[in-house]
Amino acid sequence: MDSELKEDIPVHEEFILCGGVETQVLKCGPWTDLFNDQSVNRPKLLIFILPDPNAQEIKDIYGLSGQIEHKLAFLRTHVPKEMKLVLIGHSIGSYISLQMLKRAPELPVIHSFLLFPTIERMSESPRGRIATPLLCWFRYVLYAAGYLLFKPCPQKIKSLLIRMGLQVMNVENEFSLMNVLEPFCIANAAYLGGQEMMQVVERDNETIKEHLSKLTFYYGAVDPWCPKEYYEDIKKNFPEGDIRLCEKNIPHAFILHFYQEMAGMVADWLKDNLPKI
Repeated sequence: MDSELKEDIPVHEEFILCGGVETQVLKCGPWTDLFNDQSVNRPKLLIFILPDPNAQEIKDIYGLSGQIEHKLAFLRTHVPKEMKLVLIGHSIGSYISLQMLKRAPELPVIHSFLLFPTIERMSESPRGRIATPLLCWFRYVLYAAGYLLFKPCPQKIKSLLIRMGLQVMNVENEFSLMNVLEPFCIANAAYLGGQEMMQVVERDNETIKEHLSKLTFYYGAVDPWCPKEYYEDIKKNFPEGDIRLCEKNIPHAFILHFYQEMAGMVADWLKDNLPKI
């Protein structure tokens, strides 16, 4: 796929109540309501993207297990059960994807793409050795610092700081990022990150073995969250699996500058699964 090709695909943002909390949903495509739309134009396949983290209240929804249940609640409440699914997980979203397959094997998932997957030994990774003490031991210091710095900060200043940060990183953004500097969001992100460091330890080989035929792993050649040795280990354990190593030096945080290239690759991989629909 030509990454330079641009199509006029409608994108709209919604906020829904899911698992007892307001949830941002970005929809790409002409569809709005999969349940009530019975026209011939209703899609046959839903691509559900879980980035790097309804009918019932979810315990500890901002924790790792709660986030998994939150995604399952969304699918059960807002997506018809016969709708075939493709899961795309990035970083901790890959772990969530595997857990969704484990907890809800009845979901009609035809394939799952796990990009730069943090599915094991997170605290032992180069970046994890730095993040673990910050998120697990000094989490409350982060809470206090975030509250003292950003709670009294006017919205105009927060907006300016965000714009300056995006400009420094040369990143374009179509949606509001104001909430990232809210103390509540900082606290929840740190809480979830701490749980990731403590709970994502052993690779779930049983779930991987059960669903291996519908999994594609894509590891970074130089990734501080899942180093190359993790790729080599899983490749030894599952030599028949679709486990790939990046040859383009794409970083773990590809969403900043390499999103078009990654989207093009995943779209090409998807073409091989279209006959399964």
